[in-house]
Amino acid sequence: MKIGKHAGAALGWTALALAAAMAGAGCTRHVSRDVSPEGTAGEVVFPARERIVLEEGTFPNRESLRQIGPGATKDQLYHLIGRPHFREGFAAREWDYLFHFREGDRIVTCQYKVIFDRQYRGRSFHWSPAECAGLLQGGDEAAGGQSAAGAAKRFEVSTDALFAFDRSDVADILPHGREEIARIAAQIRGGTGQYRTRVIGHTDGIGDAAYNLALSQRRAETVRRLLIDDGVPAERITAEGRGEAEPLKRCDPSLPRAALIDCLQPNRRVVIATDGVR
Repeated sequence: MKIGKHAGAALGWTALALAAAMAGAGCTRHVSRDVSPEGTAGEVVFPARERIVLEEGTFPNRESLRQIGPGATKDQLYHLIGRPHFREGFAAREWDYLFHFREGDRIVTCQYKVIFDRQYRGRSFHWSPAECAGLLQGGDEAAGGQSAAGAAKRFEVSTDALFAFDRSDVADILPHGREEIARIAAQIRGGTGQYRTRVIGHTDGIGDAAYNLALSQRRAETVRRLLIDDGVPAERITAEGRGEAEPLKRCDPSLPRAALIDCLQPNRRVVIATDGVR
């Protein structure tokens, strides 16, 4: 039987489409459970190491990782930290990486995950083990194990100790919280050389994700304002809210509300990170 030229072309394109679909069937759009349209997961699951494509992983630039936040596109992530290291498909809702960090004379290996919303913008960011998130607070390593950017300081304060419940303004700062910020400001000012300071607000995962993101931003801005009042130069300090995207602790969501709030307390925090700059 003869097949016309146009019919043959159509069959060719159909075959290519079927082949692409079959190839994509081996890819994983996400491995976490209950991934929401807003880019959060009911349970964050990291892929097994044997599924990795880039077997050796990479040594990422820490400053590039610090620039990643809610709303990052896949193109932006690709530019900052490269392609994902596991077998994600074209329409993946998660990208996973295997990163290595030099810490003195040892190497720390971590898995990093970005979960995207339905517009494929990064909304939640996770580390395994969770302690790896703290590696971003230091500077990148230079020869001899010293930070290329100079000495770094990191302060982490529970927002429960800073603010009245669900509040974020200067008037809502608790008295001992105000004293703690003044103490931190004095230590920042006591450093030598040039420096930059980032104030990063975090919340727990109770309630609406958009509300939590806005609350964390307001709290970070308030802490920034108080540090400026205490003598930290305004041009050297920035504020950023990350909402519930970087939890330090996960708790059973079926716990009674009071117990859940207490369990999630480590996630409600403000991080003040100061890095030396050239």
